Amino acid sequence: MSLEITKVTARIGARVLGVDLTRPLTETEVAGIREALNVHKALVFAADGLDDAGQQAFARHFGELTTAHPTVEAVEGAPNVLPVDSERGIANHWHTDVTFVLNPPQASTLRSITVPPYGGETLIANAAAAYRDLPEPLRRFADTLWAEHTNDYDYAVPHEEIDAELAERRARFTSIRYRTAHPVVRVHPLTGERGLFIGGFAQRIVGLSTGESRKVLDLLQSYVTRPENVLRHRWAERELVLFDNRITQHYAIDNYDGLPRRLHRVTVAGDVPVGIEGKESYSIEGDASHYTPAGTPVGA
Repeated sequence: MSLEITKVTARIGARVLGVDLTRPLTETEVAGIREALNVHKALVFAADGLDDAGQQAFARHFGELTTAHPTVEAVEGAPNVLPVDSERGIANHWHTDVTFVLNPPQASTLRSITVPPYGGETLIANAAAAYRDLPEPLRRFADTLWAEHTNDYDYAVPHEEIDAELAERRARFTSIRYRTAHPVVRVHPLTGERGLFIGGFAQRIVGLSTGESRKVLDLLQSYVTRPENVLRHRWAERELVLFDNRITQHYAIDNYDGLPRRLHRVTVAGDVPVGIEGKESYSIEGDASHYTPAGTPVGA
């Protein structure tokens, strides 16, 4: 059966029919999914019968896998699978996965295990559309900027009063401190598109104070999260979402009254980001070689 790609919104997202994720994909299917990902940034698949092994096999069609996370433990017996579990914390902040390391994942897969009866959506934003939305003077300004990304801040812990459990969770998340400088405007290695490469881990603009950085980052981030640029995915059971981590951000909405919500994440190793002048990102602190191969090719 040939792939059937149906847009979900004008700027981001498509559903993919005509492919069985429980079996090895053909080269034609892989090429078709990659092309659709380049265009739509986020793809939704039915995942009936898919387990952890199958999710990993699917993700491997697009490159070598990372381990689950640089500092957070994996699913038992599956070192490449990260449990995204409401009982372990809620990532209700806009972010791109693991941008605090030198070469963040090129793509992420999320598979629904347990979904609440209401709420629990994942928002995914098109950072290339956000860049195109910038007024030209602001776009030229953003082209010159670099941002320092780090895991050493309160992303890992909600803003409520810190208790012992939350303090332990934050200590685990920051057990290895990472700081990496990335271009604020990243050039996608396959499409050549420019996208705003910021999000929650971007904490400071290189050369600016903390206060100045926050104002600039908040301004740029407001273009990423414009409703026109965002897919709001309402999870059903046995679904898989694949999104391009190089040119999107995402946010898990905490709107389900503490009910159980569990997804499994598998990420595909990525390349070192490059800015519009061809300069690569550089590491300031932290060795992530146990998490992701360095300088992984971008793939076909």
